[in-house]
Amino acid sequence: MTVADTVDVSFVIVSWEAKQFLRECLLSLQNATQGLACEAIVVDNASTDGSWEMLSAEFPAVVALRNATNLGFAKATNRGIKASRARYVCMLNSDVTVFPTTIATLLSFMETHPAVGLMGPKILNPDLTLQPSCRTFPNMRASLYRALALDTIFPTSKHFAAHRMTWWKYDDTREVDVLSGCFWFARRSALDGVGDLDPRFFMYGEDIDFCRRFHLAQWTVVFNPSAEAIHYGGASSANAPARFAVEMQRADVQYFLKYDGILKATGHLVLAAIRYWLRFLLHSLLWFTSPGRRSLHAQKVRNSVACAMWLTRTLWRGPRGLQSGLANHAS
Repeated sequence: MTVADTVDVSFVIVSWEAKQFLRECLLSLQNATQGLACEAIVVDNASTDGSWEMLSAEFPAVVALRNATNLGFAKATNRGIKASRARYVCMLNSDVTVFPTTIATLLSFMETHPAVGLMGPKILNPDLTLQPSCRTFPNMRASLYRALALDTIFPTSKHFAAHRMTWWKYDDTREVDVLSGCFWFARRSALDGVGDLDPRFFMYGEDIDFCRRFHLAQWTVVFNPSAEAIHYGGASSANAPARFAVEMQRADVQYFLKYDGILKATGHLVLAAIRYWLRFLLHSLLWFTSPGRRSLHAQKVRNSVACAMWLTRTLWRGPRGLQSGLANHAS
C-alpha cells in the first residue's frame, strides 16, 4: 500500500485575505470528515489579515504553506496538490463551507463511478438559494448574448442563457462541461494524467481550462446535487473589485486565445468591450436616477470603466499586443 492509500481525501484550500471565511471553512471540514482519513492543506497567498497566525494557533494539524507574494489561484493550487497524499483531492475556496454529509457523499459516488474524474456539489448562496455553478464551454455566440445582456434578460432561456446554464434547476446528476472552481472533487489518477492547473491563468478562467482538459483526457466531469456546500463568493475579490473584474476579462481572452486562436480571441475582445462600455453608460444613468443605491452603482461604474479601458487598450494594440498584454496579470 502506497502512502497516498492511507489518506482518503486531501483538501487543498487557497486563501488570500479571508481569515474569517477560512476559519469557518476549516471548522466545517472538521465536522464533515469524522471517521475519514483526511488532511487539509492551506496555501496562503501572502495574506496580511492574520490568516497565517490563525492557522498555527487554531489549526495546528493543517499543513500550512505560505507564498511570499500573491501567486494567484492556479499556481497556489498546484503547490497544494503537490503537497497532497490522498486518493482524492478536494480543491475548494476559502469562502466555502460544507455540510456534515457533503464529503462522504462525494467520496461514495466517486468510489462507485470509476469513469468520473472530476465532480462538484450543488452550490448554495449564504441564504441557501441556488448559486449556478455549471457552464458550457465559451463560444462566440455566448459572448454576443453576454454583450447584449440577453442571458440576463432571458435567464430561463435554454438558447440565450445556454452558457451560464441559469435555465437549469440543478436538481439532477449529470455530465457537464464546466464546474465552478470554488469546489472540485478530483480523482488522483485523473489529476496525474491531466496535470497542473495552467499557471498562465492568474485568477478566473482556470476552471474552464481545467475542466476542458479533463474532457480531453477522456474523464467524465459530473455535477452531483446530492452533496451541497455554501459559497459566500468574493471573499478575496472584495478587497480589490475593479482589479479582479479586469482579471476576469483577461482570463476569458486567455481562454479564447489558447483554444480558439487569435481571430476568435479578438472577436471576443470586441464584444466584451462593447458590453462594458454599455454597462458604464447604464450604471452612470442609474447613479443619477437611484440616489439610494449610488454606492452600488458607483462601484459598478468603476468596474465597468476598468474593464472597458483594459479591453479597448488590448484591442488597440493588435495581435502582438494581445498576446503580450496577457503575459502579466493586472496590477
